[in-house]
Amino acid sequence: MPVDKSLLLHWRELPAVDVLTALADHAKRDMSYIALKSPLSSRWHARYGSREFELLLTGPKFWDTRERKGGGGAVDLAMHLARVEFSEAVRLLQSYGL
Repeated sequence: MPVDKSLLLHWRELPAVDVLTALADHAKRDMSYIALKSPLSSRWHARYGSREFELLLTGPKFWDTRERKGGGGAVDLAMHLARVEFSEAVRLLQSYGL
């Protein structure tokens, strides 16, 4: 499925917080978290399906503290949360209007 380049650019720059809160069944920011590297970072506890996550989010980037994996952009985060390939992540993002 071809994806418009402007849409891919939009997804690359979309804040991970926006993607997480749209896709997750539950997402809650950890207000006690004090970022060490970037004051823009936040820690979130989330659930997608039966899976639980602890994610550090900074702009479009994410880091899963439990799986020790990260990435950047909405497509990467959708792939990680849903454990799907690129084309399914694209469909997922489109279905949520992101």
